[in-house]
Amino acid sequence: QVQLVESGGGLVQVGGSLRLSCAASGLTFGTYAMAWFRRAPGKDREFVAGISRTGTTTSYSDSVKGRVAISRDNTENTVYLLMNILKPEDTAVYYCAASGRYFAGTSVNEYNYWGQGTQVTVSS
Repeated sequence: QVQLVESGGGLVQVGGSLRLSCAASGLTFGTYAMAWFRRAPGKDREFVAGISRTGTTTSYSDSVKGRVAISRDNTENTVYLLMNILKPEDTAVYYCAASGRYFAGTSVNEYNYWGQGTQVTVSS
């Protein structure tokens, strides 16, 4: 059974930083592209960042580019999202997702597995 378990969310002040982690089990981690999405209250789930199977290719949404870094450790079956200079509009539930493609895109339909999410709240 595939499991993706996010952690690292919490309450942070504007301008602060957080590092989210997503631990994967039940799949051959290195054969899946990974991504982070988020859902803010009243909004659809949106793409935040993605990383290829090997970690050599990454992509970011325009709203987080320059403030966020996605990385992965295939020996630990974990993907990370480092978020800096957090803004109130970053408040959302953050989800990690796995795709069987080498490198997946921004559509939720490209992803096979999802975690339960971790709440990030940025207070002003």
